[in-house]
Amino acid sequence: MKEVVIIGGGAAGLAAAIACYDAGLKDILVIERSQFLGGILNQCIHNGFGLHTFKEELTGPEYASRFIKEVERREIKALTSSMVIDLEPHRVTYVNSTEGVNTIETKAIILAMGCRERPRGALNIPGFRPAGIFSAGTAQRLMNIEGYLVGKRVVILGSGDIGLIMARRMTLEGAKVLAVAELMPYSGGLKRNIVQCLDDFNIPLLLSHTVVNIEGKERVEAVTIAKVDSSRKPIKGTEKRFECDTLLLSVGLLPENELSKKAGLTLSPVTGGPIVDNSFSAGDGIFACGNVLHVHDLVDYVSEEAALAGSQAAKYVKEGFKEKEYIKVSTGFGVRYTVPQYIQKGCEDVMLRFRVTDIFKGSSIVISSKGNVLKKIKRQVMSPGEMESVKLNFKADEDILVEVVNE
Repeated sequence: MKEVVIIGGGAAGLAAAIACYDAGLKDILVIERSQFLGGILNQCIHNGFGLHTFKEELTGPEYASRFIKEVERREIKALTSSMVIDLEPHRVTYVNSTEGVNTIETKAIILAMGCRERPRGALNIPGFRPAGIFSAGTAQRLMNIEGYLVGKRVVILGSGDIGLIMARRMTLEGAKVLAVAELMPYSGGLKRNIVQCLDDFNIPLLLSHTVVNIEGKERVEAVTIAKVDSSRKPIKGTEKRFECDTLLLSVGLLPENELSKKAGLTLSPVTGGPIVDNSFSAGDGIFACGNVLHVHDLVDYVSEEAALAGSQAAKYVKEGFKEKEYIKVSTGFGVRYTVPQYIQKGCEDVMLRFRVTDIFKGSSIVISSKGNVLKKIKRQVMSPGEMESVKLNFKADEDILVEVVNE
């Protein structure tokens, strides 16, 4: 019987493991399907990590190594090259080449499996299926870990952070990035990445555009991009043809929650991750954190959230299950979702994270209960590409509403 099993050895899993240990648990197991700990950070060789956590700028591997060293210093056991294949409360089944299939009992489980990229099949782009079409993350791995240049003339669909970063990465390796097309009227990435990865290299960002055709049977030969209307349908006569050999897709990330479904957890239709309370509890002894819960834009926030989840899981192991009363967090105008979705009644100092639905300038975040304003915070700019956070430093006993108010 383990005290806690953590599924995933990336930024979230490592931070959760350290927090569990520091809270008094010693029989901890981290299960990671890759050969190495660190998760997706291992292929993110660009800088920009750690500004909040370590107050310095690190690359992805450097950020991961800080946490790996802390895990090793605490002698926390980690199984790599091991895949969890089944999950239920207090029981985890995994497989690897040395043990075969093995099932272990555990008092608590922390989900930290991260997220995956939305595939081309979800986009319904017409055309053949030639070589030269990659998700941005796959291209990043091929270039940064395997050492392959995936193309020389490139078009990128989607302006998520990975796509923006790959526009710069491809340029630095000698490729020509012709354009980044974005379906929405705003970018899905951080403002700093738009400036540093596109503006600094004179790469055009075409907002409200999408790919309407892919030419080539053996290899991509050209793609056609068109402007879209308010209902996101291509406008005839606005097509632009780009001769290229590569199309990168950066069209969104999805929390990796097949195991969560097997465990019978309730998933949010908006985030795709489990519905949790402010202790990050998603069910009977199951906790969730990081990108498996909702997609973050900064790894520092992943680590921060996972540390809280780890400490709460340790508390659950030591104290056992306790019945609690909850208030519900609802979303109003301008707010797409919140995490957590429920808060234990009477709790205070709860960090609420959420994303807005559009670009808002000079607006306020308003938190209210039964029409009474509990907190109001002015924001100069809010964008869907950047996660917002508000600390609730008051005790709430009734359901609350989070909304954007234009002023």
